[in-house]
Amino acid sequence: MSRRVVVTGVGAVTPVGNDVATMWKNMLDGVCGIDKITKFSTDDLAVKIAGEVKDFDPTSVVEKRDIRKTDMYTIFALAAAKEAVEDSGIIGTVDEKRLGSYIGCGIGGLYSFVENTQAFLEKGPRKVSPHFIPKMIGNIATGQVAIKYNAKGVSLSVMSACASGSNSVGEAFHAVKDGYADAVIAGGAECVVHPLTIAGFSNMKALSTTEDPKKASIPFDVKRNGFVMGEGAGVLILEEYEHAKARGAKIYAELAGYGNTCDAHHVTAPDPEGAGLAEAIRIAFAEAGVTDDDTIYFNAHGTSTPMNDKTETMAIKDALGEKAYDVSVSSTKSMTGHMLGATGAVEAIVAALAVSEGKIPPTIGTDEPDPECDLDYTLGKAKERDVTVAASTNLGFGGHDTCLVFKKV
Repeated sequence: MSRRVVVTGVGAVTPVGNDVATMWKNMLDGVCGIDKITKFSTDDLAVKIAGEVKDFDPTSVVEKRDIRKTDMYTIFALAAAKEAVEDSGIIGTVDEKRLGSYIGCGIGGLYSFVENTQAFLEKGPRKVSPHFIPKMIGNIATGQVAIKYNAKGVSLSVMSACASGSNSVGEAFHAVKDGYADAVIAGGAECVVHPLTIAGFSNMKALSTTEDPKKASIPFDVKRNGFVMGEGAGVLILEEYEHAKARGAKIYAELAGYGNTCDAHHVTAPDPEGAGLAEAIRIAFAEAGVTDDDTIYFNAHGTSTPMNDKTETMAIKDALGEKAYDVSVSSTKSMTGHMLGATGAVEAIVAALAVSEGKIPPTIGTDEPDPECDLDYTLGKAKERDVTVAASTNLGFGGHDTCLVFKKV
């Protein structure tokens, strides 16, 4: 059994807006959400900027008494899920055993892990919180979302580093397509802008050392020197097409293809030829039935690291051939930073909206494209284009490669 799958609801918490409407407007306007870190002192850190979520009220989704029991990455997930569920109107229209929950993350409850580790080392085991484990574990956002919406069907927590959100949406897509669920609450969340992760990524030379926040995340630019840490969550409601149509649901786009491969090359570096990602793109495009007549947009992983941007460009050209020079590409990480486990889900929303509205968000901050990055990266300003296909690509440490393909309905 193979069924069509559509997006009927979206929700997001990001450095450029705590709901989808705000996020989308700011992206189209080229607003940069990257700035000086405010959560903690950066005096001892080489990197002092990040894409922080701003003006977010956790009590909008979690009772005040429960905040201490819940890590912020889970609260971000619950906020994005709330918006997506309400946007879709899915609750009450599908059997609870046919409703799933797939929320990915790259790391999970890091703040809870560090706080309790410090308490243990400084004051002993009795000072470790009884809430420590259920706050910290990487599956708990999936579980909390399922509990909130009584989703008793398929359930999965994907952890594939920076591809987690994309893999989560892709696996949920196949669960609906293959008949295991009628709808899935799918996405990713992360909250790890923390001194420990900043130090870790910085010491491995992965983060940008540029001090100007507006010039730190510059994907495809010859001067790019690393990614900028971000945080947030993105959630999509994936629903079987006939079910959505029968209830009169609003449909943003059809999710029609998913590619999932591994470079099997290196623990952090992508395959220098981009072969794994190229294969993921080919798989997703074949499943989606993309043709040469389609007008295509790529929301690229576009991390602003020297290797990623070059190899991702190569992968697109490898997969599409000369057609690559006709596609529009952009990296919204130039505005949000890299949200790790959340990034694939947020960028999947961007791809769905690009198809739905015929608008392509820009890559901001990039002034001098690397000669090896020679595609149309939508520099500086958004543009209108009646795209029929939008692809979102993501890569993760360990060699994970993903591609999601959305089509106009």
